[in-house]
Amino acid sequence: MAPPPPADLPLAQRIQKLAQTLQFAWFAGHATLLICVTRYAFSWLRMNYYGGMAQFCYRTTFLSAALTYGIVVYKTWRARQKTGAKPANVVSYLTDENVQYLLLALVWLFMPQYPIAMLPFAIYSVFHVATYTRANLIPTLMPPTKVAPAAGAEPSAKPQYTQHPMSDAIGSFVKQYYDSSMSVVANIELILWIRILLSAIIFQRRSWILIVIYTVFLRTRFAQSSHVQNAFSTFEARIDNLIGAQGTPPAARQGWETIKGLARQFQQATDVNKYISGAAAPKKTS
Repeated sequence: MAPPPPADLPLAQRIQKLAQTLQFAWFAGHATLLICVTRYAFSWLRMNYYGGMAQFCYRTTFLSAALTYGIVVYKTWRARQKTGAKPANVVSYLTDENVQYLLLALVWLFMPQYPIAMLPFAIYSVFHVATYTRANLIPTLMPPTKVAPAAGAEPSAKPQYTQHPMSDAIGSFVKQYYDSSMSVVANIELILWIRILLSAIIFQRRSWILIVIYTVFLRTRFAQSSHVQNAFSTFEARIDNLIGAQGTPPAARQGWETIKGLARQFQQATDVNKYISGAAAPKKTS
């Protein structure tokens, strides 16, 4: 993340320089996304899902998400161009987490409404906004204060600065809740897949197209994210406990074993590591 503007500039100039960066557009996109999700939540609580404002907020949420992830993908592409790195192939691009969420945001932008689909993007945005606020916004508005050197300190010693207390509080929040929030995201994505599957079973509009697209997305996330793998393992263990209870019909147990067998066959047949020049895809914790 680029550093904030120099503290010796006037406040108006610092804000102007900050607002002119592509990174600020990325921050504004995430902030807009959070505002839209919050506004949509009020419409959802009033059961006014398809009102004009609710639909506007729903679509703007995914438009903002596409903007933010598009900026990250663009900056990554530019960085590769500047370093003269070998152009990545299509499969390598598709294994990039930011590309995956960019494409998914575009899918949700044009598909029927699934309100739960907003939640993973909103959780990511909370941490992106918090990180940008701590690293750029607060230092721009309230620059760090220089600490007076201790008595007897060397004149050539590096000056020390104190951060605003809000920066420390945000840093503690991110450190404490990031991993657990990524686990929440993984569980939401699994629940969303089940929700889409149920829609496909009853032939809701575009649900069969969506289940194929979302299955590909979730399979790719499973290959890369330990949180998604843990979500599936926990889900499997819970169903195993339910099926293993006394009184469960043998047909139900056999059906669950069949489903698990088919799932493992699907996992092996769609292992993306086979298609990336024989190298394993990087495993991420998000």
